[in-house]
Amino acid sequence: MAARIYQRPKSAMQSGKAQTDQWVLEFAPSEARRADPLMGWTGSGDTQVQVVLKFPDCDAAQEYAKKHGIAARIHKTPVKTLKIQAYADNFR
Repeated sequence: MAARIYQRPKSAMQSGKAQTDQWVLEFAPSEARRADPLMGWTGSGDTQVQVVLKFPDCDAAQEYAKKHGIAARIHKTPVKTLKIQAYADNFR
């Protein structure tokens, strides 16, 4: 079982930082998705993809993965850089 651990990003529709401090462990799909011949929906028999585990910090997620024998990769959150600019700078 392969998984990835990452910090939940802020949504594009979100101005605050609610739930961005959580770390998430998601399992990678073990089989390809295929179209259902009757309805045309895509799906697979892999139910581990539906499991999303949330942790308060990265260390807790790593310990859980190690305890249960899950090979997990950690995706660090990129550093955010802000371009501080005054409104008056538009008219220079």
